[in-house]
Amino acid sequence: MKKRIFRGVVIAVAIVAALLVGGSLYLLRYSLQPQATIEAKNASSYKYMYEEYPFLRPWVDSLRRVGALRDTSILGREGERLHALYVRAPQPTDRTAVIVHGYTDNAVRMLMIGYLYNCDLGFNILLPDLYYHGESAGRAIQMGWKDRLDVLRWMEIANGLFGGATRMVVHGISMGAATTMMVSGEVQQPYVRCFVEDCGYTSVWDEFAKELREQFHLPAFPLLDVASGLCGVKFGWTFREASALKQVARCGLPMLFIHGDADDYVPTWMVYPLYEAKPGAKELWIVPEATHAMSYHDQREEYTRRVGEFVGRYIPVN
Repeated sequence: MKKRIFRGVVIAVAIVAALLVGGSLYLLRYSLQPQATIEAKNASSYKYMYEEYPFLRPWVDSLRRVGALRDTSILGREGERLHALYVRAPQPTDRTAVIVHGYTDNAVRMLMIGYLYNCDLGFNILLPDLYYHGESAGRAIQMGWKDRLDVLRWMEIANGLFGGATRMVVHGISMGAATTMMVSGEVQQPYVRCFVEDCGYTSVWDEFAKELREQFHLPAFPLLDVASGLCGVKFGWTFREASALKQVARCGLPMLFIHGDADDYVPTWMVYPLYEAKPGAKELWIVPEATHAMSYHDQREEYTRRVGEFVGRYIPVN
């Protein structure tokens, strides 16, 4: 009788463990390897951007006519090719912006922010395709954590491309904003002057726990714990260590925080602990009625003014 009970308990535990591992592997594939979504977005990027931001088409056409919209690439830590677009300023300048895209997006889908810096503010711009996105290779989305190391390299590349003595801002949206905050907690080169984060999450754990609850009606424990551990085994990082909140607390340079007050994808509440954790110079703009990553789209003139004034304090026109 005892042996039968013991055998039943062992079988039940094995079934639960198998379900947990299977569910966790599904969660990793669903969240970190959405290949079909990325391919569809890559294919429609210019069409989407011209529909949403019609002013981009004549600008991009003019850049292409004179060969000013250029490609560059580097080799990543695993030997993979990482790609970026770059454009020099209309007039020679050392003012430079590195612009970081969001989850499943790419460099092209950040050209509206490229326009802001290049056309409205007169900056050189570099827009990387993060690992596994756009024209960059890779095994899975890194949610900003390992991307921060690639962006630090792109910042160095941008500094070299644009003269070797630049004054630089890093500006990211959504996952790109989380990446920007993760970058900000690292040791910075003298050319880096400030950061702009637009609707970034506090941590990968917090964002995935929120999605797990809303999309699948499941608690974080134990599925997220197992998935995080498997991510560590498969991809070399875990959900808890990927914390913009911890990194921004180490940031010594000025940062502008932007978040829509109608954002329910990266909930608006996340910006407040991020803002509070950031020491030193900082500003916060909560954008009325803006949903996720739509602050520039909905408030283009005010967005441009606020970003221009903030960045201009730390990277003034010579």
